[in-house]
Order: sequence, then C-alpha cells, then structure tokens
Amino acid sequence: MAKDEVCAAVDSHRDLLRSVARSIHAHPEENFAEHHAHDVLTDAIESAGLDVTRSAYGLPTAFSAAAGSTGPLIAVLCEYDALPGLGHACGHNLIAAAGLGAGLAAASLAERLGGRVLLVGTPGEEGGGGKAFMIDRGAFDGVDAAMMIHPADVDLRWMTTIAYQRLTVEFHGEAAHAAAAPWNGRNALDAAVLGYMNVAALRQHIRPDERIHGVFTDGGDKPNIVPAHAAMDWYVRAPDRTRLEALKPRVLAALRSGAEAAGCDFDHQWHDPAYDALRRNPPLEELFAVNAAALGRTLAEPGDGGEVVGSTDMGNVSQVVPSIHPMLAVAPRGVGIHTVGFAEHAASASGDEGVLVGAKAMAMTIVDLWTRPDTLARCREAFAASV
Repeated sequence: MAKDEVCAAVDSHRDLLRSVARSIHAHPEENFAEHHAHDVLTDAIESAGLDVTRSAYGLPTAFSAAAGSTGPLIAVLCEYDALPGLGHACGHNLIAAAGLGAGLAAASLAERLGGRVLLVGTPGEEGGGGKAFMIDRGAFDGVDAAMMIHPADVDLRWMTTIAYQRLTVEFHGEAAHAAAAPWNGRNALDAAVLGYMNVAALRQHIRPDERIHGVFTDGGDKPNIVPAHAAMDWYVRAPDRTRLEALKPRVLAALRSGAEAAGCDFDHQWHDPAYDALRRNPPLEELFAVNAAALGRTLAEPGDGGEVVGSTDMGNVSQVVPSIHPMLAVAPRGVGIHTVGFAEHAASASGDEGVLVGAKAMAMTIVDLWTRPDTLARCREAFAASV
C-alpha cells in the first residue's frame, strides 16, 4: 500500500531528519539570513538523489526541488528562520525537517503513482514575507495544493490566523540641554509616548479579533539631552485584509497626533508585504486529519480544545492555491510558541516525534491527492467557493 511505503520512507530518513532539525536549531538565523539552514537542507536533498535549485526565486536562502513528471503538483513547504533572542522558539527547525521528510518520501513514489511533488524552502516567515515574494516570482504557478505543518502545544486542524502588516514610525524633535534650557527643545520621546498612549486608548475601541502591539526602538541618548529622535516598531493585525486596511489609518492617526501634540515631525513606513489570513480548505484539512489519526494523533478544531492565534505568510499562499497549516503538539499543554520553554522542546524527543508524524501525515495526504482524483476535485471546489 502506497501510504505504508511513504511512511517507511520517512522512517528510513529518521536519523537524517533528526540531524537536520537539531543542526538548524543549534544555528538560529533570522529573516533571509538562513544560510546554514539553506545549506543543510539542500545538501540533504541532494544526498537523497534529487536535483535542487539553491537560492531560488531571487532569494539567497530559498530553494526548490521537484520530482515526478506527470500528474497533480503538490507543494510541501519548509520554514527555517528563527526569532531574535529566542532562537527556534517557533519550532521552524521542525517545520523544515518535517517538510524535508514528506518531500523525500513522496518523491520516492512520484513516478509510480503518477504525481509530482515540489519541495520548497521559504525563508523569512517571521515578518519577512518570503512566501509573498516567492508567489510574485512564480514559485506556486501550476501548484494544485500546498501544505506544511507547524509545531505547537496542541494538535489542531488549522491555526487561527489574522492578517498583519508591520509599521515603523519616527519622531523628529530638537535637542536641548534638559536642565539649562529645556524650553529650546522639542521632545521626540514625549511625542512617541503620547502616540503610544493614544494607541492604548484606541485599543478599547477596536474589535476583539483585532490586535495592535508595538515597542520603542529609540528613546533618546542621555537623560540630560532632550531627545531629538525617537522610533517605534508596530504590528497591526485584523481578521482579514479588508479589516486590516480599515484599521491602519486609525493607528496612524493616533501616532501622528502624539507628534503634533509635542511639536515634532513624524515619518512612517508600512512594510510590505502584508500577510493574509489563512484561506481554509476543509476537504484538504480532513484528508490530513484522517492520516494524522491513523498515526495516533487526533486533531481538534480550535476552540475549547485549544487555539493558536498568529499571522503567517502561508496565508498568502492559501489565497492562490488550496492550502493547509495544521498544528502538531511537540510541547506540553500551556507551553506556547515564541517562549523559551518552547525553544527547548523544539530540540527534544517530542520534537523529533512531531517531525516524523508531520512528515508521514503530509506524505500520506500527497498520496491521497495523487491517487484519488475526487479528493483533489473537492479541494479545488472548496477553494473556489471560499472567495
């Protein structure tokens, strides 16, 4: 049976997948600087006998590898960037290893089963929007379905995603001696603080499913110098891009009014690409869930059974091709992603198990899409109906 064969193929790569996950974990690299991860993954793909395109789609740390000559084209995505200061607290090392395992296993049966698989390395998920750039450069042209798994503290059919865009702002004042002649200065830090407080007040009047959060990145040099410059970094999120676009000018007005109150000048930049929310595909989710259950994992729907909320550029992929983004538990309940504790579990026996389960469930789902034309047709119909 083909599903047994792909599971056996994943098991045959068990040591390789563990080594890849641990190596990437030990060398955390941020957005678009994932050179070690890129080389570890592409070397592993080549060692398995597949041709790989390094630095694909004009991105130095992206890659792609394909197998099969006819039939449905299914993309398996790898992520491998880390967080500043926290390393792989989002477990992208496990995403990379699971994607590698699924891609290699599917590739071993592609010709015989009449399907095609595309293994894609997607850098810069943590705010960089690598997948969005790759969409624009044709990475998903002709793809029939796309998938990846994400580690968490609970098994879920999908991640609750919200659209997102990053905003950076600067306040420009005038320096002065804070004791001798403060009246000659215009305090950029005051402008930023007032702007922050305005956003804090705005939060009372936004919807419960909207998010605004920011940090100060510059607040002056010394207490006895009136700050001539201050800067902030903000994330603005909403359930979809339409709601996001409506929220953005409200946030900007709150920040700009702080500058006006303090007599300072104000600059801002919305950073592209924005992230879309995940466009769910229930038939594809069901395929993966059934295969995960066969491996001993029961995937719940977000809600009482747990929920993970965040933004991902996989949402952008889901707008152009039927996609799934299920969550697999690798940490105890309550140990959330983006924490020091989760980073520890991303290099543990439970993380290794999550890689194997994720790789097998994805490979089994690929077999379904290749060998059961009705399943892919339902995924396409659901995608068309979700516009």
